[in-house]
Amino acid sequence: MSTLPVYPWRLAPEGLATRRQLRAAGLRPGGQDVVAQVERPRYRRGPLIAFLYRVDRAMSVRPMTPAKRAALDAANKARRTCPTCHRDAGYVIPARLGECVPCAYPDSEPCAA
Repeated sequence: MSTLPVYPWRLAPEGLATRRQLRAAGLRPGGQDVVAQVERPRYRRGPLIAFLYRVDRAMSVRPMTPAKRAALDAANKARRTCPTCHRDAGYVIPARLGECVPCAYPDSEPCAA
């Protein structure tokens, strides 16, 4: 088993990119193997590691189909719908509350800010 080359943060050679960088360019790894990694120092929890892929082997992102768009819209609507009052809260319901803020704190008065 060979080890991957490790580069310091922001010093990776041209032609290599992380998944996020590929996505920002409209690309995806396309099944290729990781060719290197980059490490960003984090002093308390150890280094943050990001895998690098070759840009010249990356493929274009698949287009969003109408069925995928409908499924994504339905999932986002479910995350915004309060299970108690069944209304669209207009924001993603916090998991720690499990319901919209007015249902979670019915006796609190609105903020006067």
